[in-house]
Amino acid sequence: MTRQIWHLFTLVILSIASVDAQPVPSDLPHVPGIIIDHIPAASKTYIGSPSIAVLPNGSYVASHDLFGPGSTDNRTRVFISRDKGKTWQPQSEVMGQYWSTLFFHRGALYLIGTTKEYGYVVIRRSIDDGKTWTNPTDFSNGLLLNDGKYHCAPQPVVIHANRIWRGMEDAMGPGGWGSHFRAFMMSAPLDADLLKAESWSRTNALPRDPSWLKGKFGGWLEGNAVVTPEGHVVDILRVDEKPEGETAAMVTISDDGKIASFDPATGFIHFPGGSKKFTIRHDDKSKQYWALSNWIPPQHVGKDPGATRNTLALVSSPDLHHWAVKCIVLNHPDVKRHGFQYVDWLVEGDDLIAVCRTAYDDEAGGAHNMHDANFMTFHRIERFRDLTMEDSVPVKASK
Repeated sequence: MTRQIWHLFTLVILSIASVDAQPVPSDLPHVPGIIIDHIPAASKTYIGSPSIAVLPNGSYVASHDLFGPGSTDNRTRVFISRDKGKTWQPQSEVMGQYWSTLFFHRGALYLIGTTKEYGYVVIRRSIDDGKTWTNPTDFSNGLLLNDGKYHCAPQPVVIHANRIWRGMEDAMGPGGWGSHFRAFMMSAPLDADLLKAESWSRTNALPRDPSWLKGKFGGWLEGNAVVTPEGHVVDILRVDEKPEGETAAMVTISDDGKIASFDPATGFIHFPGGSKKFTIRHDDKSKQYWALSNWIPPQHVGKDPGATRNTLALVSSPDLHHWAVKCIVLNHPDVKRHGFQYVDWLVEGDDLIAVCRTAYDDEAGGAHNMHDANFMTFHRIERFRDLTMEDSVPVKASK
Protein backbone atom coordinates (compact mmCIF):
# COMPACT_ATOMS: atom_id res chain seq x y z
CA MET A 1 0.00 0.00 0.00
CA THR A 2 1.35 3.42 -0.94
CA ARG A 3 2.62 5.34 2.04
CA GLN A 4 1.10 8.76 2.66
CA ILE A 5 3.88 11.13 1.63
CA TRP A 6 1.93 14.38 1.83
CA HIS A 7 0.86 15.39 5.31
CA LEU A 8 -2.23 17.52 4.72
CA PHE A 9 -3.56 19.90 7.32
CA THR A 10 -6.81 21.83 7.58
CA LEU A 11 -6.99 24.72 5.12
CA VAL A 12 -6.64 28.18 6.60
CA ILE A 13 -8.74 31.17 5.54
CA LEU A 14 -6.63 34.22 4.79
CA SER A 15 -7.95 37.67 4.03
CA ILE A 16 -5.29 40.05 2.72
CA ALA A 17 -6.10 43.76 2.71
CA SER A 18 -5.16 44.41 -0.92
CA VAL A 19 -6.92 45.16 -4.17
CA ASP A 20 -5.57 41.90 -5.64
CA ALA A 21 -6.22 39.60 -2.72
CA GLN A 22 -9.28 37.45 -2.09
CA PRO A 23 -10.17 35.35 0.97
CA VAL A 24 -8.85 31.81 0.68
CA PRO A 25 -11.86 29.49 0.25
CA SER A 26 -12.36 26.95 3.01
CA ASP A 27 -13.92 24.40 0.64
CA LEU A 28 -11.05 23.60 -1.73
CA PRO A 29 -9.86 20.28 -0.28
CA HIS A 30 -8.83 19.13 -3.75
CA VAL A 31 -5.98 21.65 -3.86
CA PRO A 32 -2.80 19.77 -2.82
CA GLY A 33 -1.18 20.97 0.40
CA ILE A 34 -2.04 23.93 2.61
CA ILE A 35 -3.16 27.11 0.88
CA ILE A 36 -1.06 30.06 2.05
CA ASP A 37 -2.34 32.56 -0.51
CA HIS A 38 -4.86 32.54 -3.33
CA ILE A 39 -5.46 35.09 -6.09
CA PRO A 40 -8.08 34.32 -8.77
CA ALA A 41 -6.86 34.50 -12.35
CA ALA A 42 -9.45 37.16 -13.24
CA SER A 43 -7.40 39.67 -11.23
CA LYS A 44 -4.59 39.33 -13.80
CA THR A 45 -2.25 39.16 -10.81
CA TYR A 46 -0.27 35.95 -10.37
CA ILE A 47 1.81 34.32 -7.65
CA GLY A 48 5.55 33.90 -8.19
CA SER A 49 8.86 33.26 -6.44
CA PRO A 50 7.90 31.22 -3.35
CA SER A 51 10.54 31.08 -0.60
CA ILE A 52 10.65 29.62 2.92
CA ALA A 53 12.80 30.07 6.04
CA VAL A 54 12.66 28.67 9.56
CA LEU A 55 13.17 30.96 12.56
CA PRO A 56 15.05 29.87 15.72
CA ASN A 57 11.74 29.74 17.62
CA GLY A 58 10.43 27.13 15.16
CA SER A 59 8.12 29.44 13.21
CA TYR A 60 8.06 29.21 9.44
CA VAL A 61 8.18 32.32 7.26
CA ALA A 62 7.16 32.18 3.59
CA SER A 63 7.10 34.78 0.85
CA HIS A 64 6.05 35.25 -2.75
CA ASP A 65 5.99 38.12 -5.21
CA LEU A 66 3.24 39.24 -7.57
CA PHE A 67 3.47 39.49 -11.34
CA GLY A 68 1.17 39.98 -14.29
CA PRO A 69 -0.65 42.96 -15.82
CA GLY A 70 -2.81 43.45 -12.71
CA SER A 71 0.12 43.69 -10.28
CA THR A 72 1.69 46.94 -9.07
CA ASP A 73 4.69 48.14 -7.07
CA ASN A 74 6.74 44.93 -7.48
CA ARG A 75 5.41 43.64 -4.19
CA THR A 76 6.51 40.67 -2.11
CA ARG A 77 4.08 39.22 0.45
CA VAL A 78 5.39 37.67 3.65
CA PHE A 79 3.49 35.13 5.78
CA ILE A 80 4.20 33.33 9.06
CA SER A 81 3.15 30.00 10.57
CA ARG A 82 3.61 29.34 14.28
CA ASP A 83 2.21 25.80 14.19
CA LYS A 84 4.51 23.97 11.78
CA GLY A 85 2.62 24.98 8.66
CA LYS A 86 -0.90 24.09 9.78
CA THR A 87 -2.09 27.70 9.55
CA TRP A 88 -0.59 30.87 8.07
CA GLN A 89 -1.03 34.56 8.76
CA PRO A 90 0.11 37.56 6.68
CA GLN A 91 3.08 39.45 8.13
CA SER A 92 3.86 42.23 5.65
CA GLU A 93 3.88 43.44 2.06
CA VAL A 94 7.24 44.72 0.88
CA MET A 95 7.16 47.25 -1.94
CA GLY A 96 9.99 47.26 -4.49
CA GLN A 97 11.09 43.67 -3.76
CA TYR A 98 11.06 40.93 -6.41
CA TRP A 99 12.42 37.45 -7.23
CA SER A 100 13.61 37.10 -3.62
CA THR A 101 15.03 34.52 -1.22
CA LEU A 102 14.28 34.44 2.51
CA PHE A 103 17.06 33.33 4.87
CA PHE A 104 17.92 33.67 8.56
CA HIS A 105 21.44 34.73 9.54
CA ARG A 106 23.07 35.99 12.74
CA GLY A 107 19.86 36.87 14.56
CA ALA A 108 17.94 38.44 11.68
CA LEU A 109 15.71 37.48 8.78
CA TYR A 110 16.84 38.62 5.32
CA LEU A 111 15.20 39.00 1.92
CA ILE A 112 17.57 39.21 -1.06
CA GLY A 113 16.52 39.74 -4.67
CA THR A 114 15.87 42.59 -7.07
CA THR A 115 13.84 45.79 -6.97
CA LYS A 116 11.70 44.76 -9.95
CA GLU A 117 11.81 42.63 -13.08
CA TYR A 118 15.40 43.15 -14.26
CA GLY A 119 15.98 45.73 -11.53
CA TYR A 120 18.81 46.46 -9.11
CA VAL A 121 20.09 43.91 -6.56
CA VAL A 122 18.87 44.63 -3.01
CA ILE A 123 18.82 42.99 0.41
CA ARG A 124 16.56 43.80 3.38
CA ARG A 125 16.75 42.84 7.04
CA SER A 126 13.99 42.22 9.58
CA ILE A 127 14.46 41.79 13.33
CA ASP A 128 10.76 41.20 14.09
CA ASP A 129 10.06 37.99 12.14
CA GLY A 130 9.24 39.76 8.88
CA LYS A 131 6.76 42.37 10.14
CA THR A 132 8.99 45.31 9.20
CA TRP A 133 11.98 45.56 6.88
CA THR A 134 14.88 47.92 6.21
CA ASN A 135 14.62 50.09 3.09
CA PRO A 136 17.50 49.75 0.59
CA THR A 137 17.96 53.41 -0.33
CA ASP A 138 21.75 53.43 -0.81
CA PHE A 139 24.92 51.35 -0.67
CA SER A 140 25.04 51.47 3.13
CA ASN A 141 21.64 49.95 3.83
CA GLY A 142 20.82 47.27 1.27
CA LEU A 143 21.36 48.54 -2.28
CA LEU A 144 24.03 46.15 -3.57
CA LEU A 145 24.18 46.63 -7.36
CA ASN A 146 22.63 49.48 -9.37
CA ASP A 147 24.61 49.42 -12.60
CA GLY A 148 22.38 47.33 -14.82
CA LYS A 149 19.55 44.82 -15.19
CA TYR A 150 19.68 41.86 -12.80
CA HIS A 151 17.82 38.58 -12.53
CA CYS A 152 17.44 35.78 -9.99
CA ALA A 153 14.87 33.53 -8.32
CA PRO A 154 14.43 32.23 -4.75
CA GLN A 155 17.67 30.24 -4.96
CA PRO A 156 19.64 28.92 -1.95
CA VAL A 157 21.86 31.10 0.20
CA VAL A 158 24.76 28.84 1.20
CA ILE A 159 27.35 29.16 3.98
CA HIS A 160 30.80 27.79 3.19
CA ALA A 161 34.43 28.69 3.99
CA ASN A 162 33.34 31.53 6.29
CA ARG A 163 31.40 33.19 3.50
CA ILE A 164 27.78 33.43 2.40
CA TRP A 165 27.10 32.64 -1.27
CA ARG A 166 24.21 33.43 -3.62
CA GLY A 167 23.86 32.73 -7.36
CA MET A 168 22.71 35.58 -9.63
CA GLU A 169 22.40 36.56 -13.27
CA ASP A 170 22.34 39.81 -15.15
CA ALA A 171 20.27 40.43 -18.29
CA MET A 172 22.87 42.46 -20.14
CA GLY A 173 23.81 40.00 -22.85
CA PRO A 174 22.58 40.20 -26.44
CA GLY A 175 19.06 39.18 -27.43
CA GLY A 176 15.97 38.58 -25.33
CA TRP A 177 14.85 36.04 -22.73
CA GLY A 178 17.30 33.18 -22.38
CA SER A 179 20.11 34.47 -24.53
CA HIS A 180 20.62 37.67 -22.52
CA PHE A 181 21.30 35.96 -19.16
CA ARG A 182 24.88 36.02 -17.86
CA ALA A 183 25.65 33.89 -14.78
CA PHE A 184 27.69 35.09 -11.79
CA MET A 185 28.07 34.48 -8.06
CA MET A 186 27.90 36.93 -5.16
CA SER A 187 29.47 36.30 -1.75
CA ALA A 188 30.23 38.08 1.53
CA PRO A 189 32.13 37.26 4.76
CA LEU A 190 29.93 35.66 7.42
CA ASP A 191 30.63 38.38 9.96
CA ALA A 192 30.11 41.29 7.53
CA ASP A 193 27.22 43.73 7.56
CA LEU A 194 25.17 42.24 4.71
CA LEU A 195 23.38 45.54 4.09
CA LYS A 196 26.62 47.23 3.01
CA ALA A 197 27.45 46.88 -0.67
CA GLU A 198 31.17 46.93 0.13
CA SER A 199 30.74 43.65 2.03
CA TRP A 200 29.89 41.77 -1.15
CA SER A 201 32.17 40.43 -3.87
CA ARG A 202 31.08 39.13 -7.24
CA THR A 203 32.56 37.08 -10.02
CA ASN A 204 32.69 37.96 -13.68
CA ALA A 205 29.41 37.43 -15.57
CA LEU A 206 29.46 34.46 -17.96
CA PRO A 207 27.40 34.77 -21.18
CA ARG A 208 25.93 31.83 -23.02
CA ASP A 209 27.43 30.47 -26.22
CA PRO A 210 24.71 29.53 -28.73
CA SER A 211 26.93 26.79 -30.19
CA TRP A 212 26.83 24.75 -26.96
CA LEU A 213 24.67 21.61 -26.82
CA LYS A 214 24.96 21.25 -30.60
CA GLY A 215 23.27 24.58 -31.12
CA LYS A 216 20.31 23.83 -28.82
CA PHE A 217 21.50 25.98 -25.92
CA GLY A 218 19.04 28.84 -25.43
CA GLY A 219 20.51 30.17 -22.20
CA TRP A 220 20.94 29.59 -18.47
CA LEU A 221 19.30 31.13 -15.44
CA GLU A 222 18.23 30.74 -11.80
CA GLY A 223 21.54 29.36 -10.55
CA ASN A 224 22.04 27.44 -7.29
CA ALA A 225 25.05 28.05 -5.07
CA VAL A 226 26.08 24.51 -4.09
CA VAL A 227 29.14 23.10 -2.30
CA THR A 228 30.63 20.08 -4.06
CA PRO A 229 31.80 16.94 -2.23
CA GLU A 230 35.34 18.25 -2.75
CA GLY A 231 34.51 21.46 -0.90
CA HIS A 232 34.25 23.95 -3.77
CA VAL A 233 31.36 26.26 -4.61
CA VAL A 234 29.65 25.81 -7.97
CA ASP A 235 26.69 27.49 -9.63
CA ILE A 236 24.19 24.94 -10.99
CA LEU A 237 21.79 26.56 -13.43
CA ARG A 238 18.57 25.78 -15.23
CA VAL A 239 19.20 25.33 -18.96
CA ASP A 240 16.89 26.34 -21.79
CA GLU A 241 17.24 23.45 -24.23
CA LYS A 242 14.69 22.13 -26.70
CA PRO A 243 13.32 19.56 -27.16
CA GLU A 244 15.14 17.54 -24.46
CA GLY A 245 14.90 19.89 -21.45
CA GLU A 246 16.58 17.59 -18.92
CA THR A 247 19.95 19.36 -18.70
CA ALA A 248 21.58 21.65 -16.13
CA ALA A 249 24.88 23.53 -16.24
CA MET A 250 27.59 23.52 -13.55
CA VAL A 251 29.66 26.71 -13.47
CA THR A 252 32.91 26.58 -11.47
CA ILE A 253 33.54 29.33 -8.91
CA SER A 254 37.05 30.07 -7.65
CA ASP A 255 37.60 29.60 -3.92
CA ASP A 256 38.08 33.34 -3.44
CA GLY A 257 34.70 34.04 -5.07
CA LYS A 258 36.12 36.21 -7.84
CA ILE A 259 36.20 34.04 -10.98
CA ALA A 260 33.42 32.07 -12.68
CA SER A 261 34.37 29.66 -15.48
CA PHE A 262 32.64 27.00 -17.56
CA ASP A 263 33.82 24.06 -19.63
CA PRO A 264 31.07 22.96 -22.05
CA ALA A 265 32.75 19.57 -22.47
CA THR A 266 32.21 18.66 -18.81
CA GLY A 267 29.89 21.31 -17.36
CA PHE A 268 26.55 20.09 -18.70
CA ILE A 269 24.87 17.40 -16.59
CA HIS A 270 21.74 15.33 -17.02
CA PHE A 271 19.27 16.72 -14.49
CA PRO A 272 15.60 15.64 -14.27
CA GLY A 273 13.56 18.82 -14.78
CA GLY A 274 16.56 20.95 -15.70
CA SER A 275 14.54 23.19 -18.03
CA LYS A 276 12.60 24.69 -15.08
CA LYS A 277 13.66 26.36 -11.83
CA PHE A 278 14.88 23.97 -9.13
CA THR A 279 16.46 24.28 -5.69
CA ILE A 280 19.36 21.99 -4.72
CA ARG A 281 20.38 21.47 -1.10
CA HIS A 282 22.73 19.02 0.62
CA ASP A 283 21.48 16.78 3.42
CA ASP A 284 24.19 15.86 5.91
CA LYS A 285 22.31 12.85 7.31
CA SER A 286 21.92 11.04 3.98
CA LYS A 287 25.07 12.57 2.45
CA GLN A 288 22.98 13.22 -0.66
CA TYR A 289 22.03 16.27 -2.68
CA TRP A 290 18.28 16.67 -3.10
CA ALA A 291 15.91 18.71 -5.25
CA LEU A 292 12.22 19.00 -6.03
CA SER A 293 11.97 19.44 -9.78
CA ASN A 294 9.55 19.36 -12.68
CA TRP A 295 10.73 16.08 -14.14
CA ILE A 296 9.21 15.29 -17.54
CA PRO A 297 7.36 11.94 -17.63
CA PRO A 298 7.84 9.80 -20.75
CA GLN A 299 4.47 10.77 -22.23
CA HIS A 300 5.53 14.45 -22.34
CA VAL A 301 9.08 14.05 -23.67
CA GLY A 302 9.65 15.91 -26.92
CA LYS A 303 7.00 18.55 -26.29
CA ASP A 304 7.71 21.98 -24.76
CA PRO A 305 10.02 21.11 -21.83
CA GLY A 306 9.98 24.57 -20.21
CA ALA A 307 6.18 24.56 -20.11
CA THR A 308 5.82 21.01 -18.69
CA ARG A 309 5.29 21.67 -14.98
CA ASN A 310 2.45 19.31 -14.03
CA THR A 311 4.73 16.74 -12.34
CA LEU A 312 6.84 17.37 -9.24
CA ALA A 313 9.51 14.80 -8.47
CA LEU A 314 11.93 14.26 -5.61
CA VAL A 315 15.39 13.71 -7.11
CA SER A 316 18.78 13.06 -5.52
CA SER A 317 22.46 12.68 -6.27
CA PRO A 318 25.55 11.59 -4.34
CA ASP A 319 27.92 13.81 -6.33
CA LEU A 320 25.93 16.47 -8.29
CA HIS A 321 26.74 14.69 -11.57
CA HIS A 322 24.48 11.64 -11.41
CA TRP A 323 20.81 12.30 -10.59
CA ALA A 324 17.95 9.86 -10.07
CA VAL A 325 14.21 10.31 -9.69
CA LYS A 326 13.35 8.90 -6.27
CA CYS A 327 9.61 9.53 -6.08
CA ILE A 328 6.84 11.47 -7.83
CA VAL A 329 5.16 13.61 -5.19
CA LEU A 330 2.64 15.61 -7.25
CA ASN A 331 1.03 15.09 -10.63
CA HIS A 332 -1.93 16.35 -12.62
CA PRO A 333 -2.77 14.95 -16.07
CA ASP A 334 -3.29 18.40 -17.60
CA VAL A 335 -0.19 20.29 -18.73
CA LYS A 336 -1.76 23.51 -19.97
CA ARG A 337 -3.45 24.85 -16.81
CA HIS A 338 -1.84 22.95 -13.93
CA GLY A 339 1.63 23.43 -12.49
CA PHE A 340 3.63 22.71 -9.32
CA GLN A 341 6.65 24.90 -9.86
CA TYR A 342 9.43 27.05 -8.39
CA VAL A 343 9.39 24.94 -5.24
CA ASP A 344 11.60 26.09 -2.38
CA TRP A 345 12.23 23.69 0.48
CA LEU A 346 14.20 22.92 3.64
CA VAL A 347 15.04 19.80 5.65
CA GLU A 348 13.31 19.56 9.01
CA GLY A 349 14.25 16.37 10.83
CA ASP A 350 13.08 13.45 8.70
CA ASP A 351 10.82 15.63 6.55
CA LEU A 352 11.05 18.19 3.79
CA ILE A 353 8.97 21.33 4.18
CA ALA A 354 8.22 23.16 0.96
CA VAL A 355 6.36 26.07 -0.60
CA CYS A 356 5.08 25.87 -4.15
CA ARG A 357 3.80 28.19 -6.86
CA THR A 358 0.68 26.21 -7.76
CA ALA A 359 -1.60 26.60 -10.77
CA TYR A 360 -4.78 24.69 -9.96
CA ASP A 361 -8.57 24.62 -10.05
CA ASP A 362 -10.61 27.01 -7.92
CA GLU A 363 -14.19 28.28 -7.82
CA ALA A 364 -13.28 31.15 -10.15
CA GLY A 365 -12.34 29.01 -13.14
CA GLY A 366 -8.83 28.01 -12.09
CA ALA A 367 -5.51 29.23 -13.41
CA HIS A 368 -5.69 30.32 -17.04
CA ASN A 369 -2.38 28.61 -17.76
CA MET A 370 0.23 26.53 -15.94
CA HIS A 371 2.69 29.45 -15.60
CA ASP A 372 0.43 32.09 -14.08
CA ALA A 373 -0.19 30.48 -10.70
CA ASN A 374 -3.22 31.30 -8.55
CA PHE A 375 -2.01 29.66 -5.31
CA MET A 376 0.99 29.46 -3.01
CA THR A 377 0.81 26.19 -1.12
CA PHE A 378 2.73 24.58 1.74
CA HIS A 379 3.69 20.90 1.77
CA ARG A 380 5.36 18.46 4.12
CA ILE A 381 7.03 15.40 2.59
CA GLU A 382 7.41 12.91 5.40
CA ARG A 383 10.40 10.56 5.70
CA PHE A 384 11.73 11.84 2.39
CA ARG A 385 14.99 9.90 2.60
CA ASP A 386 13.11 6.58 2.55
CA LEU A 387 10.82 7.26 -0.40
CA THR A 388 10.99 5.20 -3.58
CA MET A 389 9.08 5.14 -6.85
CA GLU A 390 6.66 2.68 -5.21
CA ASP A 391 5.57 5.56 -2.95
CA SER A 392 4.76 7.83 -5.87
CA VAL A 393 1.37 9.37 -6.44
CA PRO A 394 -0.38 7.91 -9.49
CA VAL A 395 0.79 9.49 -12.74
CA LYS A 396 -2.43 9.86 -14.68
CA ALA A 397 -2.76 9.79 -18.44
CA SER A 398 -1.99 13.15 -19.99
CA LYS A 399 -4.62 15.41 -21.46
